Amino acid sequence: MARNRDFEEQDAAVRRSGRAPVLSVRNLRVFYETPRGDIRAVDGIDLDLRPGETLGLVGESGCGKSTAVMGILSLVAPPGRVVTGEVWLDGEDLLALPEPELRRRRWTKLSLIPQGAMNSLNPTMRVGAQIADVIVTHEGRTGRRNLADRIAELFQMVGLSTKVRDMYPHQLSGGMKQRVCIAMAVALNARVVIADEATSALDVVVQRVVAQTMARVRDRLGVSMIMIGHDMGLMAQMADRIAVMYSGHVVEVARVDQLFRHPGHPYSKILIDSVPTLSGRKPLKITAGITHDPRDPPEGCIFRLRCPLAVDACSQARPSRRELRPGQDVACIRAGEMTEVADA
Repeated sequence: MARNRDFEEQDAAVRRSGRAPVLSVRNLRVFYETPRGDIRAVDGIDLDLRPGETLGLVGESGCGKSTAVMGILSLVAPPGRVVTGEVWLDGEDLLALPEPELRRRRWTKLSLIPQGAMNSLNPTMRVGAQIADVIVTHEGRTGRRNLADRIAELFQMVGLSTKVRDMYPHQLSGGMKQRVCIAMAVALNARVVIADEATSALDVVVQRVVAQTMARVRDRLGVSMIMIGHDMGLMAQMADRIAVMYSGHVVEVARVDQLFRHPGHPYSKILIDSVPTLSGRKPLKITAGITHDPRDPPEGCIFRLRCPLAVDACSQARPSRRELRPGQDVACIRAGEMTEVADA
């Protein structure tokens, strides 16, 4: 909780100073074409990532978190496409760059820790050679000793023996493969690292090891991180701020302490109420109603068909995010009308 208290002070200072975020996403929309119409996987999200912070992006499976990441990285594969959007990093709109220029920015300025390490690593290459390939591709050839030293330092940073560099991916455990991917993501000192559910395929014990590794690397290198996931408990430990996503929309952004103590959006409270406790796991408390067709979103609030607080006014216009408290923005006309939950 010490990091959260420190970030609260830093957050207030950043807002007072007007310092520019390290990464800004504006009106990002990613659709998937189908014979019956476009699926609106991401439908106009805005996000800011501040220097040195970890921003958690949470929501149910299928809410568009990973698609948003692919949109930010401009890696959306057909039949998906980026319809609109801007992704600003170091004064450049990444989505406006030609593909060769964009490839140069990946790894060096913006990198990814993927969800499935086994599917991301080349099974025919030793893992050390794969990291060397990333370095040489972007920086050109360097001395063999220098390259070996850099790889050894990366492995030491993520808690792996240097012996691992001569192993193939299938010889490593799931946690070791994920830590290799972390080492690869920071090999070129990227300013922004995106972790796409990097712990979701691991057991609880290994999840903790990988999460601690990411936190250690983040703090040592001072990178800014977007952490994608649906584990609210993990987000409470890792993130400084959390953006809550529902059906392609960001419905709330708040500091971790604010979100867990005073959730402003009904969906945020439902997610928090689902966090397991010592008395046992609790089911996700989605109320009466069905999920809408993503090709035909409802008028008004995107969550109103499942919202326990919905009123007639919720169907009139889609609410934009507004400030509920300093540092907490909520897209709900009844923002804050929930009982407080226990302190995180």
